[in-house]
Amino acid sequence: MSWQLLKDMAKPAVEIGILAVGIYYVLNFVRGTRGAAVFTGFLVVALSLLSLTTFLKLQVLQWILGTFTTILSFAVVVLFQPEIRRMLAQVGNLQLFNPVQDQRENIEVIIQTVERLAEVKIGALIAIEQSVQLLDLVESSVPIDTVATPEMFETIFFPNNAIHDGGVIMKGNRITHAACIFPLTQRQDLSKSLGTRHRAAIGLSEEADAVIVVVSEETGMISHAHQGQLVRGLTLEALRAYLSTMLIKSNSPAPSRWYNRLGLWLKPRPTVGGAFPPAGPAGK
Repeated sequence: MSWQLLKDMAKPAVEIGILAVGIYYVLNFVRGTRGAAVFTGFLVVALSLLSLTTFLKLQVLQWILGTFTTILSFAVVVLFQPEIRRMLAQVGNLQLFNPVQDQRENIEVIIQTVERLAEVKIGALIAIEQSVQLLDLVESSVPIDTVATPEMFETIFFPNNAIHDGGVIMKGNRITHAACIFPLTQRQDLSKSLGTRHRAAIGLSEEADAVIVVVSEETGMISHAHQGQLVRGLTLEALRAYLSTMLIKSNSPAPSRWYNRLGLWLKPRPTVGGAFPPAGPAGK
C-alpha cells in the first residue's frame, strides 16, 4: 500500500474528526446561553434545507443557498454577538499554568470571606461567573475590577459602604463588578421568609449557570444557588465541597458518550424546584 493511498484514506477521517470536534465544542459552548434555542433552530433549518435540496436535486434552491451563504454568516455573527464575545474573552484569559490550583485558591478566598461575614452577620451575594456572561443579565452595576480577597469583599459588603447593596460578580480571581442588581425570581411557591438577596440569587441562577453564594444579614446563614435551586444552612465544609465540585474541572466526571451529552444539551434547564430545608428565617 503506497504512502499516497494512505494519505487519501486518512484525509476524510481527519476532516470528519475535525468537524465533529468543532461541532461538539460549539454545542457545548452555547449550551445554557440565551442563544441556545436560536442556534438549535438555525441548525435544524439549515440541515433540513441542505438535505432536501441535495436529495431532490433542487438546483434553484441550491443556488439560492449558495448565494446567501455570506449573508447568513453575517446574520450568525449578529445573532450570537454575546456568545462570540465571551468565547474570545475566554480564549484571552486561558489559564495555562495551574488552573486547578488557581481555583482552589479562589475557593479558599470565598470560604474565608463567607466565614468572616457570617460571623458578624453582614449580608453578601457573590455570583461566580461560569460560561454565561452575567453583565447581560444585570439591571445596573458598578465596575471595579480588583483582585478578590476577603478584605476586599468585607469592604464592599460593609453596611456603610455606598456599593454594599446588591451582589458582586467574580470572574477567576477578580471581582469585576459590585452593586449588581440581579433579576428576581418570579416564582410564587417560595417561602415568605426569603428576602430580596436570596430571591435575586435564585432569579440569577434560573437564567445563568453561575455559582452563587449568599450570606444572610439577619442570621448569618450560608446558602448557595445554582440552576434555580437554593440550598440553605450550609457549613463551611459543605460549601467548600460544593464549590470544589462546581469549579475544579479536574474533579468533574469523565465525559459520557457524545449522543448522551447532546441530549443533555438539548434538555431544558430546570427553572422550578429547589431545596429549602427548614433552617429559620433567611433575611435579606
